[in-house]
Amino acid sequence: MSKDIDLTLRRILGDVLGLKPAQVEALNEDSGLFGHLPELDSMAVAGLLTEIEDRLDIVIEDDEVDGDLLADYGALLRFVKGKVAA
Repeated sequence: MSKDIDLTLRRILGDVLGLKPAQVEALNEDSGLFGHLPELDSMAVAGLLTEIEDRLDIVIEDDEVDGDLLADYGALLRFVKGKVAA
């Protein structure tokens, strides 16, 4: 299940942000997201979070979204895994 979440999250990032497959594959725990990927601007955040909710059948509350959540791929992946497990 954990691997599925990782793959799904990578697909979502690729689809929503229009990242090249090589960019998506290169993501690791320490890969910076917001502020590091020019495609992930403030407008793209809402679309990204909505797509995560839709594809993984979770609800992300507004008060759960902060700078740390999108700091790096590892933080986002841990958050999503926690939401799916809950």
